Amino acid sequence: MRKNNHKAYPKQKMDKKSLTKLVLSLKKYYWMIALASILLIVCVVLSILAPQVLKKLTDEITSNAGTQSIDMGKIAYYGLILSSFYVASAICSYCSTFIMNDVTQYYSRDLRELISHKINKLKLKYFDEHPYGDTLSIVTNDVDQIAQSLQQTISSLIHSIFMLIGVLIAMFITSWQMALTVLSIIPLMGIFFVIVIKFAMPQFKKRQELIASVNSTVEENFTGQLIIKLFNAEDKKTLEFSNENERLHWTMFKAQFFGGLFQPILSFISYFAYVAVCVVGGLLMNDGNIISFGTISAFLVYVNLFQSPLSQIGQSMNSLQMANASAIRVFDFLDQDEIEDESNKPIIFNEEIKGKVEFKNVKFGYEENKTIIPNFSALIQPGMKVAIVGPTGAGKTTMVNLLMRFYEIEEGDILIDDVSTRKMSKKEIRNLFGMVLQDTWLFEGSIKENIIYSKENVSDETLNKAIKEANLKHLIETLPGGVNHIISDNSQISSGQKQLITIARAMVENAPLMILDEATSNVDTRTEELIQKAMDRLTRGRTTFVIAHRLSTIRNADLILVMKDGNIIEQGNHEELMKQEGFYASLYNSQFEL
Repeated sequence: MRKNNHKAYPKQKMDKKSLTKLVLSLKKYYWMIALASILLIVCVVLSILAPQVLKKLTDEITSNAGTQSIDMGKIAYYGLILSSFYVASAICSYCSTFIMNDVTQYYSRDLRELISHKINKLKLKYFDEHPYGDTLSIVTNDVDQIAQSLQQTISSLIHSIFMLIGVLIAMFITSWQMALTVLSIIPLMGIFFVIVIKFAMPQFKKRQELIASVNSTVEENFTGQLIIKLFNAEDKKTLEFSNENERLHWTMFKAQFFGGLFQPILSFISYFAYVAVCVVGGLLMNDGNIISFGTISAFLVYVNLFQSPLSQIGQSMNSLQMANASAIRVFDFLDQDEIEDESNKPIIFNEEIKGKVEFKNVKFGYEENKTIIPNFSALIQPGMKVAIVGPTGAGKTTMVNLLMRFYEIEEGDILIDDVSTRKMSKKEIRNLFGMVLQDTWLFEGSIKENIIYSKENVSDETLNKAIKEANLKHLIETLPGGVNHIISDNSQISSGQKQLITIARAMVENAPLMILDEATSNVDTRTEELIQKAMDRLTRGRTTFVIAHRLSTIRNADLILVMKDGNIIEQGNHEELMKQEGFYASLYNSQFEL
């Protein structure tokens, strides 16, 4: 099982970088954001003008209440205008929110498509170093977190910024003395804001990493249920999950605790602003009636309008921190090294190839300064069946990975029909090979779809021939729907039958070279016989590489390469190697010792 390997991100530099990428990645939706912003500006303007109408309405009532000569026509006029402002403001706010919701949903769709395309372009090294659950968490949890945070943040942030600017202008126009009184609370708010951000952001980052860790644990426990039950490890695995879950629980608690502090602190501070406005307003009214009662009434509304966007900014920053923590992981994934583009490389083999393969002084290591294969050379003639044998870690699978260019060699060369694989595109190389692996892989779909897979324009004649030669005919006849039977997790298809389907897939591919990774190691004797016969038909006339674990299955190989520590130490056919009484003979005899 893979270990979680989360990177430690620099605190400030990476945050700014990820936020910048997040903003730039929204470029195609700038026009929609601009439209929503215009509607929000209209909403803000109407909200700011409304207190001025309220001021006139209040002054009209207070000025004439004593004489009982209130002009009800003016009251109705001001009331109608006030109501119209609030209704229009609500409509603009709704339309803006609707547009921004569309932006976030489209954007999350685009992110998932980017990640999906990226997965197909990543080097295999990435999947060797990262647990599957971590990658799944990026596709699901992190993208969802970004979408939800942006949905809550963008409209609120734009509205709040415009509202703050507008309210400040309106307050200074109405009364600069009282405006300065309200502004005096901003430094205090800023101090608390910085403190909250400092404590909250590391927790949000840690939360997303722990979510990925929990997902990885669940994925490993789910796929390894057979082994877990076999060794009675349920309690151990449950305890491991409980520990991971508990860490996530406390991290989420601390993240929400620190992130949620800003809102109540902001509300607490804003109450002082109400008190200050009332006190200063009273002093100004008492000192020569500098302001009217309507002005104080309007200012109390402005204080609310001023406090509300600050509160929303606090909530938005909380959501933005969560989006930023997820964006770091998403964009780090999207920035991973890709397989180089080889679309400009010409197709070299336009005709059938002979199947000659040569390894020339190949040197390779999965990690720098850790060489696995120091100097590998071998010549395989067309049509030969070549078995690669050796103890675990000898480099058997590595040779196949290099042959298929899943990894690039450090030194030396690999040639197919005297043409270097470096001159060929990976797509062309992989079109030359068919593969049957030890671990079968089938997707949810019909048997026909699984056999045809990526091959286009496969005739029924070709399909039926592959089914017959792979010894699948009896199985298909017994299944409801025949070749159209849907394979799913609930399908009662054995490992051996799945292996036969993968052999039929390789037959349909009809590649000139073949790689077999001991396809009979996990089946019973009867099924092994069927698979062996199917593979004999599959490899007939093709240059074939067999990674052998059970040496009894490769006695008829034309050439056996015996590997140890990345080098070929012996080579020849079975009889020749047994006569040498060397390492191969020792391996072969050990499999029959009691």
